[in-house]
Amino acid sequence: MVNPAPPAATPPAAGKLPAWYRQLNGYHWLVLVVGTLAWAFDCLNQQIFNLSRKPAMEDLMGVSPGDPGAVYYGSLSTSALLIGWATGGIIFGIMGDRLGRAKTLLIMILCYSFSTGLCGLSMAPWQYIFFCFVTGVGAGGIFPIGCTLVAESLPDRTRPQALGMLQAFSAFGNVGAGFISLFLVALLAQGVISTHWRWMFSVGILPSLLAVIVIRKIREPQAWTRAIAEGKAKQKKAGSLVELFRDPRWRPNALVGMTLAAAGVVGLWGIGVFSNDLSQSFVGERFDRKQRDQGEADRDLQFVGSVIASSGNLALAENQVQPRQLLGTDSDDTGAQRCYEAAMSLARQGKAVSLQAVLDEAAGTGAPLSDTAVVGLLGGAGPTPVAEHIDRILARQHARSIETMTWASITLIFFNVGAFFGMYAFARVTHKIGRRPTFAIFFLAALLTTVLAFLCMRELPRDLWMVFLMGGAQLSVFGGYAIYFPELFPTRLRSTGTSFCYNVGRYVAATGPLGTGLLTKHVFSGFDKVQAFRYAGVTMCACFVVGLIALLFAPETKGQPLPE
Repeated sequence: MVNPAPPAATPPAAGKLPAWYRQLNGYHWLVLVVGTLAWAFDCLNQQIFNLSRKPAMEDLMGVSPGDPGAVYYGSLSTSALLIGWATGGIIFGIMGDRLGRAKTLLIMILCYSFSTGLCGLSMAPWQYIFFCFVTGVGAGGIFPIGCTLVAESLPDRTRPQALGMLQAFSAFGNVGAGFISLFLVALLAQGVISTHWRWMFSVGILPSLLAVIVIRKIREPQAWTRAIAEGKAKQKKAGSLVELFRDPRWRPNALVGMTLAAAGVVGLWGIGVFSNDLSQSFVGERFDRKQRDQGEADRDLQFVGSVIASSGNLALAENQVQPRQLLGTDSDDTGAQRCYEAAMSLARQGKAVSLQAVLDEAAGTGAPLSDTAVVGLLGGAGPTPVAEHIDRILARQHARSIETMTWASITLIFFNVGAFFGMYAFARVTHKIGRRPTFAIFFLAALLTTVLAFLCMRELPRDLWMVFLMGGAQLSVFGGYAIYFPELFPTRLRSTGTSFCYNVGRYVAATGPLGTGLLTKHVFSGFDKVQAFRYAGVTMCACFVVGLIALLFAPETKGQPLPE
């Protein structure tokens, strides 16, 4: 059965046009709401990943917070997600021009919903990384397909405002992830649940409910069906990257759009998402200072000393135990590290932590260790003080994680509340002064606010206003992408062109976390870790300058109909 065409909009009466939202009929609103929800749920899943990446890797690897191995695998999962997004975005963008906007949107919603749920079932780091890649593939085309569907289904005069609203309300998905995380962290703190990140990913299945609406209600835009019929008659292929770059009119638009997208996506994924890591660093330092002030450090250092001495190196125990070894993970002595990890492993497995059990567990990873010095340092008390200390250190690690995860969620909420206002402001400003000058204003704002936040943000909640401003400026340009990219290409290549611009930017953005890491580790290695991270973020802000340069070659599309 052939689906009926959507009803046409009622032409406005002569004279002044009503507000843009009054020009939409019921079907227009349905398309706009479905497109907005699809993109908002995609953003929700993105932020679920950002909030869950670190605890997931630490849990799957069975290591302590901040473990270098967990950080490494976490960065791999971020790159896998971005590469999956880019790959899926280009594939589904081409499918959207060939198969149809609504059918492709349905496939993607189902794909990213279930693959996000699978992330929560991961049992090993590489499983998690693989599921992140699959999630990225499914979610990659949501933005270009959703924008294209809305752009072609609504009246031309309402397009900029409607697409601006679609992008602005994506911030609600991001903010929703923050509140979901706060709720689950509260349950974790009360002992109601044993893990935070698995429950976070289970929420990602919810978008699949949208598929029912897409199947039953959404129709292919008339512009697309007409373009497909005309293309067949003229033997012009829809959804072709070759066609996109062969035509001298569309090729420059694709290159300019790609550069603009790369600037914003690198800014967000190479700098912006790491503002959470920056905030967690000084929240964690504040927690550690409080524990030291309360005398916890003395008991911890006694335990670290006993572990170091267990390898027979009493000189190291007397001379090298420093406050930086608060959790016993910074020792250069392999025997000390083995004892510590063995004790923590026993505690996490729920097994009794005794001196002999620790030494037996550690013996499986190297030469036998002596318990004489340990018993001596513990006053001959034997296993009880060791077990008590392990319980105390685990409790403190748990409390530290609760505090840092709570502030990570709050930071995310402020960042994305700012993003909502930034994207909304872009839509209003571009309606008045045009696309190119608006992009220039907000790229410059992103540069300045990001530099401010990374150099000056040092205390929460005092400095949350910087997070708000940075989120508003960085995400504002994404509101511009939703409006501008569909205006650069004809109907038969619109989804392909929009996907190419946005998703090649994601390929470039996959190098963003790596660039930040390399700058921190090598270029600014002479500074402490937090300061090096700050300078790396500021250096990465050069991506916004690239966006400003690209505007010199960008066409102005304000007030023009979609090209054909």
